[in-house]
Amino acid sequence: MSQLETARKAVKIAQDLGADEVKAWVTTGGEVELQQRAGKLERVHEASTLGLSVSLLVDDRFSSHSTSDLRPEALRAFLDKAVSGTRYLEADPDRKMAPREQMGSLDLATLDCSDEAPFEQREAALRREEVGVLEQAVLAGAGEDLVSATVYLWEMRNRAACAFSNGFEGQRASTHYGYGGMVTLKEPSGKLPEAYSFVNSTHLADRLSVDELCADLWRSAGEVRDTSACESKRVPMLLDRRVAGRILGALLAPLGGGNLHQGRSCMHDKLGKKLGSDAFTLVDDPTIPRGLGSRPFDSDGFPARVRPVFDRGELQTWFVGLYHARKLGCEPTTGSTSNLVMEPGARHWTDIAKDMPECIRVTSFLGGNSNPTSGDFSFGIRGQLFRDGEWVQNLSEMNVTGNLLELIGRFVEADNEPWLYASARLPTLVFEDVQFSGL
Repeated sequence: MSQLETARKAVKIAQDLGADEVKAWVTTGGEVELQQRAGKLERVHEASTLGLSVSLLVDDRFSSHSTSDLRPEALRAFLDKAVSGTRYLEADPDRKMAPREQMGSLDLATLDCSDEAPFEQREAALRREEVGVLEQAVLAGAGEDLVSATVYLWEMRNRAACAFSNGFEGQRASTHYGYGGMVTLKEPSGKLPEAYSFVNSTHLADRLSVDELCADLWRSAGEVRDTSACESKRVPMLLDRRVAGRILGALLAPLGGGNLHQGRSCMHDKLGKKLGSDAFTLVDDPTIPRGLGSRPFDSDGFPARVRPVFDRGELQTWFVGLYHARKLGCEPTTGSTSNLVMEPGARHWTDIAKDMPECIRVTSFLGGNSNPTSGDFSFGIRGQLFRDGEWVQNLSEMNVTGNLLELIGRFVEADNEPWLYASARLPTLVFEDVQFSGL
């Protein structure tokens, strides 16, 4: 029985047992992970998964359940208990699903997020050989300060099919191929800084080459050697493309339906208002072919579509699923982000830095937090100090602080080289007049 047939069967059984509305998802997956250090495999993991999850509305009462036992007799018993148990909950009619005519799906072939042939055809010996080649390539770039090097390889396949009781049906499919390395270094002071580089893609052919990955890893290692704090100052911030998603994630948290409904959002009255600079345009795009965050439809069954989040600084949308939209009395958008995209600029960040008397490039975050209610944030950082485009020192033991609403108002430009190996497909972002706390 196919995934879709199983989902349809679960819907039919739940309805026969008294459920008014049913959403059933059947998922299958497979994953392989390898980890190697000093020529020896430290971890080999291979797993296959099969599961059913159902959401039920029974007499306006809502619940969700999951199981991995899909035998006919077990499935009926599982759904019987789920429907019966739901009747004891408090009523919540806002959980009703959307009308069928509002639902839809993009073509999976157009998204092209699944590359299953390599996952099925590649043998264990080939993956083992690839890990060995990667380790040797990493070690070839090492200096005398290397303590250890660990390399990783992972491959995943996921398929899902859903059936809703209103007649909507959909399918999803994706694969992930990734690898990378981490090195630990030793300094005369006794510090043991770490550097890493990992890449992930939906298609095997889209990964960085081993040579490119190792060059990126050792470039990162050069950025964590001999770090120290500099004096506190307000200077432009160059937010590296691989960590820009951390700040944007904090920025988008107040736009979520849960925070808006619970009164924990500094964006609750900002829709349609200009908050950022004219240069700040951010788009959520679930339709990018081979995108790591691409999807044909969301959890409510709404078809995926491109959604401007900020347009020249103006807030265009919240991320509000159907349930919270009803609570808030607004139209639903979508309940989660997909691929975050910002248009690349005309210059590389190294050229941008040459126009600045002083700036700090943030390359990683070390803890910290942000408050969605106020927009205030404070993050520990690693990075580099530049003067007139020339490197001065590597930084650590410093914080970057401020308010998210003020920060996007200080956005100046993006560089021309986005990072495409994450769902946050962002270039390096440049903000002026940012507070850094150090010595």
